[in-house]
Amino acid sequence: MIDALLYRRLRPILDTAAKPLVKLGISANTVTVVGFVIGLLVLPALAAQRFDLALLCIVLNRLSDGLDGAIARQTKRTDAGGYLDSVMDFIFYSAVPFGFLLADPAEFGSVAGLLMFSFMGTAATFLAFAILAGKHGIENPNYPNKSLHYMGGITEGFETIVAFIVFCLWPAAFPVTGAIFAALCWFTALTRLYLGYRTLRLLA
Repeated sequence: MIDALLYRRLRPILDTAAKPLVKLGISANTVTVVGFVIGLLVLPALAAQRFDLALLCIVLNRLSDGLDGAIARQTKRTDAGGYLDSVMDFIFYSAVPFGFLLADPAEFGSVAGLLMFSFMGTAATFLAFAILAGKHGIENPNYPNKSLHYMGGITEGFETIVAFIVFCLWPAAFPVTGAIFAALCWFTALTRLYLGYRTLRLLA
């Protein structure tokens, strides 16, 4: 919901932080892959109910997600890099609720499954529209440097990370907080479905 605003505010900071990495010859794709591996460590951390370590993995993953884009802007942006970044982001997002399922299947399993189901809704409506937006040349002024067309909603990247932080800080409340966030995700998915369909109908 506020990703575009944060993107503009954080971009100068990330660009500054990326400069030493660029001088060392570290590529954007390397940061993407390393950040993804760190993000997947959330699975064993959550399975062991080390919610503090899981939170650290989440924060480091999101930091790398910002840095890889900054490095790409200072070197060379490629569709291959954008593709790699997007795929790994969506896998990471699903890893967090799956990790809670591993932590306590009896207590967290149903809500974790509901969250993964809701993430499928937000991802499908986002990616399907991004493909067709590229085909029709629909402009994306809020994210001019992104590889894919970003379709907004109540639950974007920032809100998802806030939810993950809440889950890790108060794990016992996950059945409630997870269900609330799943409902917000479905609101986003249905809104995107309606707006995306209406937009493409006008282009027909």
